[in-house]
Amino acid sequence: MSIFKKTGALLPGAVLALCVAGVAKLIEWLLPIHLIGASVLALFIGMGVNRLLYGKRGLNKALAPGLKFTSKKILKFAIILLGAGLNVTVILNVGKLSLCVMVFTLLTCFGGGYLVGKALKINWKLSNLISAGTGICGGSAIAAIAPVIDAEDRDVAYAMSATFLFDMAMILLFPLMGQWLGLSDMAYGLWAGTAVNDTSSVVAAGYAYSEAAGDFATMVKLTRTLSIIPTVITFALINLRLKRKEASAKGETEQLKASFSVTKIIPWFILGFLAMSAVNSFGLIPAQLASALKEISKFLMVAALAAIGLNTGVKDMKRSGIAPMVHGFVISALVVVVAIAVEFAMGLV
Repeated sequence: MSIFKKTGALLPGAVLALCVAGVAKLIEWLLPIHLIGASVLALFIGMGVNRLLYGKRGLNKALAPGLKFTSKKILKFAIILLGAGLNVTVILNVGKLSLCVMVFTLLTCFGGGYLVGKALKINWKLSNLISAGTGICGGSAIAAIAPVIDAEDRDVAYAMSATFLFDMAMILLFPLMGQWLGLSDMAYGLWAGTAVNDTSSVVAAGYAYSEAAGDFATMVKLTRTLSIIPTVITFALINLRLKRKEASAKGETEQLKASFSVTKIIPWFILGFLAMSAVNSFGLIPAQLASALKEISKFLMVAALAAIGLNTGVKDMKRSGIAPMVHGFVISALVVVVAIAVEFAMGLV
């Protein structure tokens, strides 16, 4: 197939995903209060469009190549560009204070998430996507981990939904709880930055308390983003181990060895993410360019999540039942409690 035919095959689905992303960004901009991020809006709009178009003859077949390309390749490229907005030196300075809290919240997410997932009989991929979204940074973490564990689009959609619903409640409740506990701006910012999931939700909850709390919560949130790196590598190793086990059972060990590469352990897009972060941290990317690349990254990630929504039917999510939502609620509630308990233990409250 020529490059023109390949491009032509990708265009319908890719253009539709970009259009949905544009609508989601417009709605986000029009909202008087920044409660819902464009990523979540794009996912749900995509699912709505999927429902409207579902069953029309030949339509899904025409859209499929572009949607797959956008949800897989474009998503990985967006994660690489995300590194341009990170200055590792600044983040690590904030991280000195927040590291202890983050360690406990991550252990709660993945340790508690494993037990809750087992109890609710949720498949390990969906369970860990929910845990990653809760413990790290919402949609960005879910999007980064999904490719390395070969997660289904419906698992990504359900994980996003499970974390989003709790975030909406936290935006309203966190400032009230912070006032009730009498938290300082720094203590509240640390709590919101480590316990609220999505970046837009952290910003909304942080600045609802005070400007200083919002600034600190945002920096803590960026620090959490760095934990994407070891988490993705860990899950790449887990997935590789499971594939080896499956291949061994089928007598296909040699074929798996032949396909082994470093990118099976450290995905290429994470290497790109690290490289962009390093380049930006050394001051080699002008501030305006870094800001532009960050905005492009965010838009492409919204487009990727729109493609996932367009490729996910409501029927697909209904099959999973209510268990994933319960999983998301339990883990999110545990993280909120653990984060503030660690702050009390450290004498920060």
